[in-house]
Amino acid sequence: MHHSVSILFEIVNKILASLFGDPAHAAPSWWLDGVSIGGFHIAGIAPRGEHGEVLGWLPDHVIMALFVLLLSAIFFPLASRAFQKGAPGGVQNLLELFVDFLRGVAKENIHHHPEHYLALAGGFFFFITLSNLCGFFFFLQPPTANLNVTFALSITCFILYNAIGIKMHGPIGYLKRFMGPSLALAILVFPIEIIGNTARMLSLAMRLYGNIFGEHTATSNFVDLCPILVPFPMNALSIFTAFLQAYVFTLLTTVYIGEATSHDH
Repeated sequence: MHHSVSILFEIVNKILASLFGDPAHAAPSWWLDGVSIGGFHIAGIAPRGEHGEVLGWLPDHVIMALFVLLLSAIFFPLASRAFQKGAPGGVQNLLELFVDFLRGVAKENIHHHPEHYLALAGGFFFFITLSNLCGFFFFLQPPTANLNVTFALSITCFILYNAIGIKMHGPIGYLKRFMGPSLALAILVFPIEIIGNTARMLSLAMRLYGNIFGEHTATSNFVDLCPILVPFPMNALSIFTAFLQAYVFTLLTTVYIGEATSHDH
């Protein structure tokens, strides 16, 4: 049966409430109600109920994202310690398969030291994959089905590949890449290129969110209606979508890094 929050939501918020008290009384107002900066209002992070009441210290998508991060921080170091060159096990073979695949994606799209960005591509891929797969379990929720998480990922990607480009070419040299082939056209090309470059954050976030949220919602509704036969093909679709969307995000990240580090103008 579909649940609006994961099983961890109540557990974590009860622990936080026992440590720090009721957030409605202990938390500062900006944490609950948000702040206004430059005329823009930023909503508070504390989750609220239907009538505006504070439900806890952290919303479910933050808890699930931290859960995936903690799971990765425990699993991957343990898997690396169990590495055996002569007699690899099943987990090692699977991880090596993914690493070789990601290495190929990086080499195909990044032509300047692609191995330097393998860890970055792998970080995005595994975090998004594990986040997406959380929707496979009825007692968990995929954090990538929330726009806050997908925008956090897309903004991180945007900052990283632009920072890599600035480090590679310098601030002035990197900005020149947005001016087009001639200075005469720069006044027209530059704003278009800047808008297109910035819009990548929106496209990355909305694509990942839309696919995971839509698939998770549809699967949950079908399972509620027919819990006997429908879950099997729908769960298979969930697994396929989880890996596909992680691959698409990682692929586009390497493409953007490749463009940022390219010496072509």
